[in-house]
Amino acid sequence: MKKIGVFIWGSVMVLCFVGCNSPRTDNTENESKTIAINTKLTSVTKRPNILLVLCDDLGYADVGFNGSNDIKTPSLDALASTGTKLTSAYVPHPFCGPSRAGIMTGRYAHTIGAQFNLPPNSETIGKGIDTNETFMSKVLQESGYRTGLVGKWHLGAIDKYHPNNRGFDDFYGFLGGGHNYHPEDYKTKYAKAKAKGTEVIWDYLSPLEYNGKEVVDDNQYLTDVLSNQGVRFIEEYSKKDDPFFLFMSYNAPHTPLEAKKEDMEMFSNIKDKNRRTYAAMVYAVDRGVGKMIEKLKATGEYENTLIIFFSDNGGRLDKGANNFPLKEGKGSVYEGGYRVPMFFHWAGKVPSGMIYNHPVSALDLYPTLTTLAEAGNKIPSDKILTGKNIWDDFLANKEVKERGHIFTMRHRNGFSDVGIRNGKWKAVKAFQEKWKLFNIEEDINESRDISSSHAEILKKLVIEAKTWSRTHIQPRWWHNNETGEEWKIDEMPHFEKTFSID
Repeated sequence: MKKIGVFIWGSVMVLCFVGCNSPRTDNTENESKTIAINTKLTSVTKRPNILLVLCDDLGYADVGFNGSNDIKTPSLDALASTGTKLTSAYVPHPFCGPSRAGIMTGRYAHTIGAQFNLPPNSETIGKGIDTNETFMSKVLQESGYRTGLVGKWHLGAIDKYHPNNRGFDDFYGFLGGGHNYHPEDYKTKYAKAKAKGTEVIWDYLSPLEYNGKEVVDDNQYLTDVLSNQGVRFIEEYSKKDDPFFLFMSYNAPHTPLEAKKEDMEMFSNIKDKNRRTYAAMVYAVDRGVGKMIEKLKATGEYENTLIIFFSDNGGRLDKGANNFPLKEGKGSVYEGGYRVPMFFHWAGKVPSGMIYNHPVSALDLYPTLTTLAEAGNKIPSDKILTGKNIWDDFLANKEVKERGHIFTMRHRNGFSDVGIRNGKWKAVKAFQEKWKLFNIEEDINESRDISSSHAEILKKLVIEAKTWSRTHIQPRWWHNNETGEEWKIDEMPHFEKTFSID
């Protein structure tokens, strides 16, 4: 059994979550080499396990601990209530692929050419996240962690981009951006397409794989299959002397909206079919998390495991999600696109019942978790990281020192949508609208544009976002051919128009 990891930082005893021993971080990501900070943590006992649970397209208000009154999430609620809820948690992009690229690389996807989702069946274009970018998983693996990924990848489907080559010892799941949920459906459709000699079969129907080998015994609802694999990983690797990192990368409640009949019956009071199906899909994730918690307790690892829960972007309002009180949803640079539910739980270490209202970014996870793993010396000296060390301020329930800006950007139809948050201020340029400014602490649903009375604040934020945009590179792919053609015709991104204030 592993013991709880306690570390001494100066004269303060902490259990680190965010990077104290990481390369220099820079919000504008200057492309010069970073210099590793030569700080050390003194390990008193063994290092903790890390369980990262990520949902796909989960709405801000679609879990009980964040205000849902119609979706039951008892397992998640129990963890959140005995952990700390983070109410201002952001992911780096309002779409799946770029968001996950940011989480794994610790950088905004725009700076590495990954600002669009990889297209379906991305193996046909042979592209993925640049192998020069060292993933967080690789650093943890090289520091001695047993690493596992269960579920969705979406960061490259050919061999050199495969999870087993990006720092994961144990991968069970699928390589594309999504998957159908009922095996009797997707297996039948795949077999028929294969029998017809179809050259490229939609990857939502493709067989699951385990470390590169096709899975044949996945005969349950997909979310349950993934949860069972999470339980299997915990059971297997809890017997090892080394700590483990498990990335539970669920695709639920991403479309297609497909749920188990018995789960649907639990939500028969919900009249809207999309919402009812969506609720059942979220409940299936909650059930799986509950099973993993039971296994952590049974193996004696519960008190030595940091659990982090969040979503890769906002929920789709047209597919059953609820982002209340946030404006809009998936794909938007308003809060509903990339502000997500999140909690930290570590029994006896993360404050129980605390609510942390200050802004944090999922980009903070890379320096955070690698420091927790005492893996700073495994991060390449030239690795650029954008996230911040939030742990000490988090424990003290204070705003992160030198937090800097939290950016997001989405390209569409010849325009670039931009969101910038710094402290209480939030600037937004959405599609063909003019720049707007909000006091996000007082106006969470972004309903009162105060740019006319705070013109200088808006101007400053726009200039800072323009500086950030200079670190971007051209996309290395687009989510479909049409978008790529439009990009060239429109001579995108033409930021001179984006960052012009009328």
